[in-house]
Amino acid sequence: MDYKKFFFDSIADLKKNGEYRIFKDIGRISGSFPLAKNNNLKKNNDIIVWCSNDYLGMGQHPFVIEAIERAMHEVGVGSGGTRNISGTNRYHILLEQEISNIHKKDSSLLFTSAYVANQSAINILGSKLKNCVIFSDEKNHASIINGIKGSKAEKKIFKHNDMIHLESLLKSVEISRPKIIIFESVYSMDGDFTPIKKITNLAKKYNALTYLDEVHGVGLYGKNGGGVAEEQNVMDEIDIINGTLAKAFGLMGGYISASKTIIDFVRSFAPGFIFTTSLPPAIASGAIASIKYIKNNNELRKKLNEKCLLIKEKLLKSNIPFIKTKSHIIPIIIGDSVLCKKVSDELYDKHKVYLQSINFPTVPRGEEGLRITPTPLHTDKMIDELIYALKQTWKKLKLKHAA
Repeated sequence: MDYKKFFFDSIADLKKNGEYRIFKDIGRISGSFPLAKNNNLKKNNDIIVWCSNDYLGMGQHPFVIEAIERAMHEVGVGSGGTRNISGTNRYHILLEQEISNIHKKDSSLLFTSAYVANQSAINILGSKLKNCVIFSDEKNHASIINGIKGSKAEKKIFKHNDMIHLESLLKSVEISRPKIIIFESVYSMDGDFTPIKKITNLAKKYNALTYLDEVHGVGLYGKNGGGVAEEQNVMDEIDIINGTLAKAFGLMGGYISASKTIIDFVRSFAPGFIFTTSLPPAIASGAIASIKYIKNNNELRKKLNEKCLLIKEKLLKSNIPFIKTKSHIIPIIIGDSVLCKKVSDELYDKHKVYLQSINFPTVPRGEEGLRITPTPLHTDKMIDELIYALKQTWKKLKLKHAA
């Protein structure tokens, strides 16, 4: 086996297909987001970030920074261990209580990321529930897919948001067999919502647990930022909610929220929780501050919605093709990986607009594109500059316009 050749050829294939990923070295500027610096340039290096998951700009909020600094001076930087061995801090416990509060659940469990939370929880649920069948939306995130694979449970994939197909699959399984229906509230690449109530109704009818990924919904929807389930008034009907601290809350980390019994079960059996060093207490302190602030400041969500509506209106007038979502995610489909990178590079190098190209495996081949994620901090002037940059790029590269 020529290992060197194997690795070299694998990377060469990615480059040939336009799927090789080049990281943009940017410097976020605290207090000035979405303004950032292109660290590859010494002069005239200001850029505007349009593809961040820091949806509300909380990663730079003074209230959050102060909470982190205070905790660091109080307890230091690292947690000192796993949650089982010296790594549980008061900030972890308080954060879990705060998460439980926004999701109206009995208990919650912190992980180092939402990916790890999904992979760990789904893996252990699917493997420990004897003869379990997992029903998964075809557009579910990689963390969900890997969690299902690791569980070795039988899986059935239903067409995206297709309740008729889901019910036909549920009907095919004996009513007494353990079942879990896994789905997302907002799908990050298409930006569409799930009809959660319809899924919970099917779950009751066919005796299934419901597992909802609220990663792109928590903090952004619902009166208190509880997510799409809160917005649709079905939070009480979901058995397990997965969420993140890395998007609307502006930090890092993930969690699941559920009944005390389910949380205790995952806490006691999941290797991804048992054997991982816990989040730094200062991060947990910052997350507590961020959740409290977002929960009590609904105007952030209103302002974000206004910015999204304005961008969609201007894209329509400019005939720039985009998926007309009702969410905060605005996908522009280009459909070719090489061309998609050219568009992204042109916007970045010529117009100082940072919109990262989204290629396979994040999206299926043929669905490559850009994903605009506005924040309340993007000004109307920035929006006008974005639209101008897109129009100029479309003209220069002779891209197709919307019908």
